[in-house]
Amino acid sequence: MRATLVEVAPRDGFQPIGPFIPTEEKVAFVEDAHAAGLRRIEIGSFVNPKAVPQLRDTGEVLRRTARLDGLDAQVLVPNARGVALALEAGARHLAYVVSASEAHNRSNVRRDVAASVRDYGEIVAGLPAGVKVRLNLATSFDCPFDGRVEEDLVLSRLDGLLAHREDVEVGLCDTTGRADPNHVFSLVLKCLARFEGRTRWAFHGHDTYGLGLANVAAAWRAGIAVFDAAFGGLGGCPFAPGATGNVATEDVAWMFRRMGVATGVGLEALVAVAARAAALPGAAPGGRVRAALAGICAAS
Repeated sequence: MRATLVEVAPRDGFQPIGPFIPTEEKVAFVEDAHAAGLRRIEIGSFVNPKAVPQLRDTGEVLRRTARLDGLDAQVLVPNARGVALALEAGARHLAYVVSASEAHNRSNVRRDVAASVRDYGEIVAGLPAGVKVRLNLATSFDCPFDGRVEEDLVLSRLDGLLAHREDVEVGLCDTTGRADPNHVFSLVLKCLARFEGRTRWAFHGHDTYGLGLANVAAAWRAGIAVFDAAFGGLGGCPFAPGATGNVATEDVAWMFRRMGVATGVGLEALVAVAARAAALPGAAPGGRVRAALAGICAAS
């Protein structure tokens, strides 16, 4: 058994931090995460720098980390302009985001869902050969404005999106962290059954209410094997009021190790990276494993 961890702290984790993290420091975090065994890393996003000033140097981070052996550098793109900038910078793995919830899509990308879906169709039709696509469906479980998102709406959104292209990876995103394991298990089962063999799946969870790790376990038991996580438990969507950090990568790695599931991640090296990230000025860290392992080391 093997699970793939996608490290998203350099994007989702850094974006809400106010004090600008120097480019050299961002590159060092990517390098150290790679050295800890993480091979898929979301290094930033090509969004309007006025909206997310922390990530205005994503192109430079992408360029400086391109030499890392086996690194699959993923970047988030919200629209056609972002795609053009990402491709110009040399990106070969794009994560496009659209919300299941109408209200969140308008808050996040300033347009309705139908416009985002049309934009997505035009984008994937024009991509160069060899460019991989992650389709992140934000608010797959809950919307900060409308509450619980019905499973039928999620399936309907995916019907429209996957009609444009099926050979993508779909990320089911618990944007607010208000999902529960039963909801995650149920929706994942329905998605895998409805789109069987047509696409690949990932789970993106937040730990706002302390259920992030339980939701990862539920998604795993339902059949998903790719999980987004952020070292140090950093993160939080600026356009989802109240949402806090992503589930901590070190917590996910520790859980899977205990379950006998391989991840290829060196936990001790990862915890060192997470501790540095948690200490960043302006960061709001989460997770439990860092403190637990530090306590064990202090007691021994």
